[in-house]
Amino acid sequence: MNKIFIIGLPRTGTTSVCAAMLDLGFRVAHTAYTDRSFIEAQVIADTPIFCDYQDLDKAYPNAKFIHLARPMDKWLPSIGQLLARMHVNLIREDGGFNPIIKRCYQQIFSPYGLDNINDIEFLAQCYQKHKAQIHQYFQGREHHFLSIDVSVSESYTQLLNFLAIDKSKSKTLDFKRLNTGGKITAWKDIKSELKIESTNKGRVTKLPYLIST
Repeated sequence: MNKIFIIGLPRTGTTSVCAAMLDLGFRVAHTAYTDRSFIEAQVIADTPIFCDYQDLDKAYPNAKFIHLARPMDKWLPSIGQLLARMHVNLIREDGGFNPIIKRCYQQIFSPYGLDNINDIEFLAQCYQKHKAQIHQYFQGREHHFLSIDVSVSESYTQLLNFLAIDKSKSKTLDFKRLNTGGKITAWKDIKSELKIESTNKGRVTKLPYLIST
């Protein structure tokens, strides 16, 4: 099966969509930092996907891309809280997050800095820029691109239609509301044999689609 990439920014419902994909029988990686995870997973979300979608489109020409939108009044406080938690590990030179996470966050929220990530207007501009670039890039490619808001009731049905999945094969017609109220650990709590590890025992590798770049 061709790859499915979830290219919504953090705090737009990536965990809810990944959980839905597990329920639909897909092998899912919520973040992927090794060549193995890219080989084994059918669906991949979050970092580095939201940042590298153009490279992924070239490397996987038959892939499908799902952008996640979220109302700005809900996304801004949520992403601000997340970035505040992540900031120290995003800028540390003696450790912190792996280089892929640092690159993606610093690129999307560029110029990255404490003042900017505490500026609501700056964060809103980053969101709008990311969304506009995605819609422009995939313009006229409806068979390969879908944009949904998981808080909208018909979004689950839109997902099923996009993936050509019969409604009768789904146990539900709505997304589970996960990682609400600032929670960020819902994915770890999900038990499924279809979950694909993001790293190999904590180690990352050169991403396969970037090897030639």
